[in-house]
Amino acid sequence: MTHTELTSTFSGPIDLGIIGGTGLYKLDCLEPIAIIPAMQTPWGTTSSPITISKFIGNNDFHVAFIARHGVNHEYPPTKVPFRANMAALKNLSCKAVLSFSAVGSLQEKIKPRDFVLPQQIIDRTKGIRHSSYFNDEGLVGHVGFGNPFSESFAKYIYKFKDSLENFETNEPCTLHYDKDLTVVCMEGPQFSTRAESKMYRMFGGDVINMSVIPEAKLARECELPYQMICMATDYDAWRDNEEPVTVETVIGHLTNNGRNANSLASKIIMEMAQGLPEFMLTGDGLRDSMKMSISTKPEAMSKETLSKLKFLFPNHW
Repeated sequence: MTHTELTSTFSGPIDLGIIGGTGLYKLDCLEPIAIIPAMQTPWGTTSSPITISKFIGNNDFHVAFIARHGVNHEYPPTKVPFRANMAALKNLSCKAVLSFSAVGSLQEKIKPRDFVLPQQIIDRTKGIRHSSYFNDEGLVGHVGFGNPFSESFAKYIYKFKDSLENFETNEPCTLHYDKDLTVVCMEGPQFSTRAESKMYRMFGGDVINMSVIPEAKLARECELPYQMICMATDYDAWRDNEEPVTVETVIGHLTNNGRNANSLASKIIMEMAQGLPEFMLTGDGLRDSMKMSISTKPEAMSKETLSKLKFLFPNHW
């Protein structure tokens, strides 16, 4: 069945949502069964159509893919419709969200082509991205974000740490994971100055990208276990003995990282399809966490905003 013959609707629940590049749509273990046109949500339209695939051999396990920057990479980091993307995955009843992102390395130990499972975030965006479903007038919500990623999800992924390799040299690439690994999120679209890159190292940053904020914040507000897999493409700009990062340098590592991302995603999906991990079945401690998050008095709550939130939580309020 070609993509043009696929249905444009899907009514069943989704197990795993994946946000990343278009190459992840074509995993050998998956069969596309629907392509939902860019979904309209109360917070705008998703950045791409949503491809629904089923695991070959298990018709009950389904995955939804969204291209963060659009099918043709037309959305710059600041303009990505993050709220619509995450809202769509929540509305489709995803149980967890796996995200892929290219990053610059801020530490010598994290080499280009290595992958990283961060557990902390330093937000260096400039407040011009829509980062919450609860920031409209008439409805104020406060959300815990001390641990922005799902530790359970990260540990699950780390089981596959030996599956990465440099396909040119056949040497292994490292999958880094510990509880203090930190991703810095900058505004972009320009890369860092050398002074900024050194400052982020002093802050305790390990890698840097332009997309984990507000994606991680919105996943938390949607009560979705969320983990980003960061794929190092360069050493950013902090090395005095090297020229600052260029687009050419980044592109040189993207093909290798794409192959490793496909391999890692395939192994994660194949394992999940044999039986969902506990954190997906239980919600990783996030289920119903938003019910008590609103501090606005009931009589002052915006009916319009509450009606939007029903897209995410039909029965919460």
